[in-house]
Amino acid sequence: MSASRKAPSQPSPLQALLDCIRRFDSEYDLVSISGKIAEIASSHYKVAGLSDFAKLWDCVSIGNADFAHKGQIVRIDKTGAIVKPFEHGLSVGLRTPVRLCGPFQISPHPSWRGRVLNAFAQPIDGLGPVALGARKRRVDAPAPGPMRRAKVGRPLRSGVRAIDCFTPICKGQRIGVFAGSGVGKSTLLAMMTRANDFDLAVFCLVGERGREVREFLDEASALRKDATVTVASTGDESPMMRRLAPLTAMSIAEHFRDEGAAVLLVVDSITRYAHACREVALAAGEPPVAHGYAPSVFADLPKLLERAGPAENDDGSITGVFSVLVDGDNHNDPVADCARGTLDGHIVLDRDIADQGRYPAINALRSLSRLANAVWTREQREFTLQLRALLSRFEDTRDLRMLGGYHSGTDQQLDHAVALAPLIYEALKQSPHDPPSVDAFAELANALRAHSDSRAQGA
Repeated sequence: MSASRKAPSQPSPLQALLDCIRRFDSEYDLVSISGKIAEIASSHYKVAGLSDFAKLWDCVSIGNADFAHKGQIVRIDKTGAIVKPFEHGLSVGLRTPVRLCGPFQISPHPSWRGRVLNAFAQPIDGLGPVALGARKRRVDAPAPGPMRRAKVGRPLRSGVRAIDCFTPICKGQRIGVFAGSGVGKSTLLAMMTRANDFDLAVFCLVGERGREVREFLDEASALRKDATVTVASTGDESPMMRRLAPLTAMSIAEHFRDEGAAVLLVVDSITRYAHACREVALAAGEPPVAHGYAPSVFADLPKLLERAGPAENDDGSITGVFSVLVDGDNHNDPVADCARGTLDGHIVLDRDIADQGRYPAINALRSLSRLANAVWTREQREFTLQLRALLSRFEDTRDLRMLGGYHSGTDQQLDHAVALAPLIYEALKQSPHDPPSVDAFAELANALRAHSDSRAQGA
């Protein structure tokens, strides 16, 4: 070593002592900041004494017992901080002490695989407590910068023929499933989770009925229960819990992604998350601007959705599948519009198709994957475009044919569509009990080839 090179400087004894105190304080809360409840409303309360120290979305502990009840700060002004509790019907009185706890954090651990957690990342499956990892993660972490993201392009096979043919998905892509109630949205999501192209699935069930949580898990994780983590917040829980659940699930997915895993994140539904955000925003005093939604709702949605995607080093990825429950089958409502503009594609489920008994009820003509060209080969792209043209011609002339205005032999392209469209629809049908598709294009081509062979033999 050259004499001119200096040895690394050592911290002074005083600095080392200060660092030790900071680490100890962050772990054991040597110093706490508290206030007292000064005003109580049915959905929130105001705390005096925290305004100079608190930040928006900091958590608080209510009452004398340590973390007996939790709340979150949703507004701050000079007179106090507005706190919305995580529990329904919290009984508190004026001058009840409220302690500031800082931002909400979780500590994911590999042993969380196979567990069912609530929005606080606490177990609700009756299998005992969960271990905590060494690293804490903020649930409201920002999305990675646009220039730090790895490229998305590796295909992910969903096992659903209609998706793999018409709206193929890449690892790290974010896609939405748009559907009204009762059209088969949850069943389709469960079918997609049976694919083998991911290492771990993180399910987030927001605002679901308690009965449906168990049913969804039985369908989705029966084959690979040790490769799933579930975060559930049912419809009877407070809007704060329903708002927190997707953030917790996203943080868990980010943890495993950073460990190099290919993660499939399923959030059902993003609309109920928006409903919870709306209730919180209105309690904080925001004005409703579109269908009762406050402006912050349309800022919170992209913040959540943009966090999914590939890791910076391209070793892991989060493939996000977000269901969007369209109110009254209106696919142009504000939440659907915002989600459609942020996501990398959308799968549309049609009630008319479901009424015909064709499941999954995917409308192939209205569904789109913005990354399809990164997955398709040249032959697959041309084949899919031809199928779309046939189905479009078939659907556009449906009323004409119903009225008897179609006569075979007058339009060769229409004759071709009338002959093949029902076969395409039949080949795309798939039940939850069927095995996942292995090669959707080959299976569809075989079905059409079998029809051509039978017609040739009949001639």
